[in-house]
Amino acid sequence: MFFKQKERKRLVVLGLDGLPASLALQWATKLPNLGRIAGKCEPISAELPELSPVNWTSFFTAQKPEKHGLYGFTSIDPQNYTLSINNFEQVLCPTIFDALGEKGLVSKIINLPNTYPAKSVRGMLISGFVADSLEKAVQPPFLLGPLRDAGYQLEADTSRGIMDPDYLFDQVALTLERRLKALEMFWNDLAWDLFTIVFTETDRLFHFFYPAFEDENHPLYPKAAEFMHNWDRAIGIVLDKFEALPGDKKLIAFADHGFAALETEVDLNTFLVQHGYLEYTQPAKDQWDSTIISPSSKAFALDPGRIYIHTSDRFGRGQVSPEQAMNIASEIAAKLMLLEFNGQKIMDSVQTTREAYGVNPIGDPPDLICTARPGFDLKAKFDRVEIFGFHGRTGTHTVKDAFFYSSDGQQISTMHQTGQIILDWFNITLTD
Repeated sequence: MFFKQKERKRLVVLGLDGLPASLALQWATKLPNLGRIAGKCEPISAELPELSPVNWTSFFTAQKPEKHGLYGFTSIDPQNYTLSINNFEQVLCPTIFDALGEKGLVSKIINLPNTYPAKSVRGMLISGFVADSLEKAVQPPFLLGPLRDAGYQLEADTSRGIMDPDYLFDQVALTLERRLKALEMFWNDLAWDLFTIVFTETDRLFHFFYPAFEDENHPLYPKAAEFMHNWDRAIGIVLDKFEALPGDKKLIAFADHGFAALETEVDLNTFLVQHGYLEYTQPAKDQWDSTIISPSSKAFALDPGRIYIHTSDRFGRGQVSPEQAMNIASEIAAKLMLLEFNGQKIMDSVQTTREAYGVNPIGDPPDLICTARPGFDLKAKFDRVEIFGFHGRTGTHTVKDAFFYSSDGQQISTMHQTGQIILDWFNITLTD
């Protein structure tokens, strides 16, 4: 079925990666375009764990993690114990773009995390994080030439981090500019029903310089303010284009999680070592060297707060019987809930698989999912010797306080419901 332009029903998604609703309100008085959307709807909560790939996947599948199968940045091979980076190939259910395509509806998508390597879509797609090859990040393939000509950059180079603020601020300014070039390429023919663009630059800067965005007396505040005004201009371009659309339309803008200033990183593997649950066969080659997990280990952790009991039925070297697993998990959970830093409790909750994800979650869910209180950043490295420490970052994700706005005032509570908004708008029901 073909629609006349004025008859086409449209929905626009503006992703504002990592933006806390509270910080948005603080900046809304200084940024006119953010002021058009901030404070109009209540904040939402991230799915667990509060990571970008988990939560953006919950958006584009309209499912919680137990239904899409992604629980973190990495997966561990249960036989050789090597780590691999998760991506679109680990998503175990259809996407909302699949559902729209089946109805003949067209989606255009720019910089959406965890859609790499790009799969065929009815429309156009540029993958976001963890994309590292433009050739594998675009669909259809003919987009590669125009994007290269436009100098499209997949991701800001954050390798210099906090040690080189000028470089990182320049990098995110460049990627933001390239997102806007792609926006012009994709938008203007109006040959689409769903348009999604994600600005990930806030997340990149918040990890390294979050206090500079909260405190006007911070030495990097002028740079933060310069970025925020450029970012606000980008938001304004999207909002103005949306307002100029003909016909029935809706816009939602949201963040995948909140953010807070870092109190300290908390390394769970070091905690497990110190409490006798994890042993290593030799020193780690680097922070990702999970191959050193000893057969005698009872448990280990993967970023950010996933703990796996080292059972014989799940892992090649595991010596813990399934019957022992529940008691060990309960012991670890109880000890973690007592963990403190400078008199502050670290954990908000430590949940079992069933408590966090219900019955029969798909994929490879953890046995315990740890959620820290705001300001504490859970890690699971294999080369650290201290539980607490700072390793080049000043900001960390939070479950609560994720920004949300809907142009018609609709309110939701958690991240996966953003995808359901789209399905409802186009009168589509997912089938199991």
